[in-house]
Amino acid sequence: MPRLHVIDKIQQVFERKGSSLYGGEAVTQEQHALQAAHLAEESGASSALIAAALLHDVGHLLHSLPDDAPDEGVDDVHERLGYNFLHRWFGPEVSEPVRMHVEAKRYLCAMEPGYFETLSPPSVQSLALQGGPMSPSEVAEYETEPFYKQSLVVRKWDDLAKDPERQTPPLAHYLPILREVLTTPMAAEAIP
Repeated sequence: MPRLHVIDKIQQVFERKGSSLYGGEAVTQEQHALQAAHLAEESGASSALIAAALLHDVGHLLHSLPDDAPDEGVDDVHERLGYNFLHRWFGPEVSEPVRMHVEAKRYLCAMEPGYFETLSPPSVQSLALQGGPMSPSEVAEYETEPFYKQSLVVRKWDDLAKDPERQTPPLAHYLPILREVLTTPMAAEAIP
């Protein structure tokens, strides 16, 4: 494979797998990502949080598991895959909410009355694979994480980004934002 700039790589994974369905929802992976980013942008979020919202599920585009892996009882650990890819190029204000957005769902189920009832059936299914609502000790540990509040905001955009009728700007609209929040010297270099 030719060496690519990280932004080109992100475009490539969206082109290759963005049209796959988003885990039993009525939207594609790309629609879901764009809707989350658009919700972030509409709320006046920082560029870093817009990037985190856009890329929170990039791990789904990086693995080779089938779309129905959760139906087979498989947790694809997409949050770790996404974090492992992103933290090399983006600072923690982008990569940490990505890493933590699954745990944010578990946290909200434990701490926010009525939150569980708002989850879609696929989110309930994945919650079971991801460990269910947090225990009190897990909640206390989670609240010590520097970016836990940002992860909760990304999670809520994630939950709302499942509307097949919602219109959003295209991926190209968000590429300058991604470029703006690249943080490492390696970010300007090519990647395999």
